[in-house]
Amino acid sequence: MALPPARPGRRADVVSMKEGEAALDVTGDLVHGAMLTAVDADGSTRPVGLGGALSQAHGIRRLELPVHTMLPVVLRQLLLPITLDALGAPRTRQEWGERFRRGRFSEGERARLADYLGPGRYGDRFRLFDAERPFAQVAGLQALNGETKSTAQLVPSVASGNNVPLFSALSEADELPLTPGDAVLWLLHVHCWDTASIKTGAVGDPRADKGKTTGNPTGPLGQLGVVVPTGETLYETLLLNTPVMPDGLRDDDRPQWAWNERPSSLGHASPADPAWSERPARGLLDLLTFQSRRVRLFPCRTEEGLRVNRVIVSAGDRLTQTPEYDPHTVWQHTAKPKKGQPHQRPRRHTSGRAAWQGLSTLLAMTLPAQGDGPYTSVLLRQIGDLQGARVLSEQYPLGVETAGLEYGTQSAVVENAIGDDLPLPVKTLLAQDAWLREVLLDCVDQASQVARALDGLNNDLRRAAGGDPLPRDKGSRPSAQFLHSLDRTMRRLLVGLRTVGEDDDELLERAQLAWEQSVWAAAGTEAGLLLAAAPPRAIVGRTVKNGDKEFVYRSGKAAGIFRAKLAQVLTRAAEEARTVVKETAAA
Repeated sequence: MALPPARPGRRADVVSMKEGEAALDVTGDLVHGAMLTAVDADGSTRPVGLGGALSQAHGIRRLELPVHTMLPVVLRQLLLPITLDALGAPRTRQEWGERFRRGRFSEGERARLADYLGPGRYGDRFRLFDAERPFAQVAGLQALNGETKSTAQLVPSVASGNNVPLFSALSEADELPLTPGDAVLWLLHVHCWDTASIKTGAVGDPRADKGKTTGNPTGPLGQLGVVVPTGETLYETLLLNTPVMPDGLRDDDRPQWAWNERPSSLGHASPADPAWSERPARGLLDLLTFQSRRVRLFPCRTEEGLRVNRVIVSAGDRLTQTPEYDPHTVWQHTAKPKKGQPHQRPRRHTSGRAAWQGLSTLLAMTLPAQGDGPYTSVLLRQIGDLQGARVLSEQYPLGVETAGLEYGTQSAVVENAIGDDLPLPVKTLLAQDAWLREVLLDCVDQASQVARALDGLNNDLRRAAGGDPLPRDKGSRPSAQFLHSLDRTMRRLLVGLRTVGEDDDELLERAQLAWEQSVWAAAGTEAGLLLAAAPPRAIVGRTVKNGDKEFVYRSGKAAGIFRAKLAQVLTRAAEEARTVVKETAAA
């Protein structure tokens, strides 16, 4: 791929890179170049390529990535399919456990990974600017109108077309030069999360019409509630995201860089050509590396070094259905689905909620006994099975990251990004042992009930002052600030519950009491602010008729109802408060 000159106003004669900049040669060698940033155990950061990230995975704490939605992208489009294809999937829990206990790739495994990424196998397929087979792109891709667009098309937080974020620092007319390392991350992000907006019609795409392609779905991850289990090192995170596959990978299941090895009888369009297919995934490797767009990056020379400043993003393959073996999503189980629909469909995360507020979904370890309901991800169920089989320690410091995008206006724009992480006690993932899971879900439910009581107090105070309650979908609610204030407390509780055993009744009771007291204090603070903000007329209140009934609303009555609800929900904290009052009176 030839390097075009930079746009006017930029010097195009200097190609050397600044000292310390991620070094990728003019072909964009992702294996040996420094496309990723590794965070080591001591917190220091360093650039690594694909080869280094895998061979040194045991010493890398995590990867430093630009946005929360990027971790599943790097895992699915790069690290997991490479390790699965090179080493094979573990076929038993015992094999998985042996790999995990080792804590690193063995010498033999590192040699196989190096061979896989070497020049004799697929090394030349991981070159971002290769003239014939650029990684995850279509060589020579051209738009029907002959135009290219700004790289802002790749980054959802930057204004582009109809996608205009409220606080974007750039407009569509501004240049957004990306380093090769950043460009490959956002390239893969588009394959996973792109909006469903109209795409540029490509030369060679028989379905393009009038210079564009319509009817595009979002990228495959945009339709999921993504859940990624994480470990103490990158190696452990890779294993935690590796499913046990008793039958191994399918023979005809190939990652996108090995598309030419797929049987021609499948009739699927090549991801290296402008044409595309609407099709199911052939297996896990195909699913993880699914190419939902046809893309071409245009690099240029600048005084800062090699940069990507223009791009073409056109329609790509369309996934007909998310298979039930997708490892990274939670599910909604429907007992009686409509004709032609599966029993399980991906369940998206709810915008504006912390991950712990959705623990009832993350910890739904069994299918609903009756009717419809949530069902947790394949990988979280597997972790529970591994712990139950004593392959994974019950005190292992498991983490979970959730990610999602909220789309608006026919999924053509990004409204909000969803991302959170939290510690999760492994014991809560045991399907056959629900005692700790029930305790944790009770704590979450208590927070929800108190949050509703706070909103009820707010509405009663508004009525007492002569106003109306807040509409369900409008206004700022006190429950949002209240639940946010509990975030750190819930994380401490989750970490503490990692070490609680089934016989530690006293310790568990103290933990629940401490939680309730924290909830009581946070609710009291928020209620005090509401009562202080109520106007004087709320003290006198008013009477509202509803049919034959009359309802009296006063601030004092509203506060009494709220306190009663608080005592009803937080029974331990209420009893402890009464005991303190009695002891104080007796003294």
